[in-house]
Amino acid sequence: MAGFGLLSLILALAALAVCRAQRRLFPSTLHEKSDVSCLNGGTSVLSPSGRHMLCVCPDGFSGSSCERDESISCFDGIGLHYRGPMSKSESGRECLEWDSESVREIGVYPKNLVPGRHNHCRNPDYSRRPWCYVRAAFRIIKEDCDIPRCAKDQGWQCGQREERSMKVVGGALSAVERHPWMAAVFSRSSRGRTFTCGGSLISPCWVLTAAHCFPDGTQTKLNKLSVFLGKNAINETDVQREQEFSVSKLFIHEHFDNADGNFNNDIALLKIHSPDGRCAKESSAVKTVCIPEAHQSLSDGTSCEVTGYGREQEGLWYYSQYLREANVNLLSQDLCSSKAYYGNMITDNMLCAGSPDWSADSCKGDSGGPLVCRVRERVFLFGVVSWGEGCSRPFRPGVYAKVSNYHRWILEKSGLSSLS
Repeated sequence: MAGFGLLSLILALAALAVCRAQRRLFPSTLHEKSDVSCLNGGTSVLSPSGRHMLCVCPDGFSGSSCERDESISCFDGIGLHYRGPMSKSESGRECLEWDSESVREIGVYPKNLVPGRHNHCRNPDYSRRPWCYVRAAFRIIKEDCDIPRCAKDQGWQCGQREERSMKVVGGALSAVERHPWMAAVFSRSSRGRTFTCGGSLISPCWVLTAAHCFPDGTQTKLNKLSVFLGKNAINETDVQREQEFSVSKLFIHEHFDNADGNFNNDIALLKIHSPDGRCAKESSAVKTVCIPEAHQSLSDGTSCEVTGYGREQEGLWYYSQYLREANVNLLSQDLCSSKAYYGNMITDNMLCAGSPDWSADSCKGDSGGPLVCRVRERVFLFGVVSWGEGCSRPFRPGVYAKVSNYHRWILEKSGLSSLS
């Protein structure tokens, strides 16, 4: 048996040598784990020791998780998802490694970076552009990096919208241009086409929504689904604004679980296409929303907005005809999981939001829709409408899937290299 083990080791080493000749190989920092998530088309392979996994990166990508795109020479928006190789500040100083002891001592180490020791410019804290730490005059300072912005025709600018709405009692009747990422999911049956759930356009071809919107799970018939963008009213058609799509792929989170009635991991992805095979076309009524970095969070009490076509109040048998919005504030995890609120039904994959006087809330029919928050002049999708006890009940706020917990999952399932 000892001789057989040695032969296996020799063969494994030979295979890795061939891989190195064809692609760049970087060991994962996630030691002692059974798998590692490789981005940008990277392949996960077992190390010769059998103790951890390695990422074999395709040409043009490097890093422990293939997270660095060596071809990127510019950034979109504020560069939140910049993964290029630049490692010098505007003053020409060499960037310090994010994981170095000197940077950690400052106490502002960005925990949401992809694991691995590197000194490449990034924007983990929603600053105006990618930056890094540098050493200057015997102290460590933060400096912007000298990276140009990409031309507008190189991609959509997420999280931008027109600031207008019509105020009504208990909330707002909203024009779709104010929430141009809003998607409406319909299902077709013998009774005709029925509105099912809301969703959010996160890239031209992908809509993020809730897993519980598809009770048949992986057996859902995709040819029965359709998605509309730019829709102001679910029972009206506006050909000047709207775009209609079929669904070619549905990914429901593998660990979606409603055994306790709390919809843990309540998130799903829809890949959309028009009859001619194209994805969404950007317009004033159709734009993408930004996705926060992995495990990024906002302060308790932050004002955000929830939108949908759901019921205007609990007890009504009909949904709202028009797209509506409500302002809600983020609540702390400790408060929402306290006995006075939802107790142990709240998991780390959820966040709660409600209005101080309990007058505004998501309601039945809003499922899958967006909870968005404004960060440095752009709009980010922090929550997906999931569940709640009633609508606008005291101490029973709306509960949302925490989108930042699924950043890597979204990239893996969609095959996108970034979510900018």
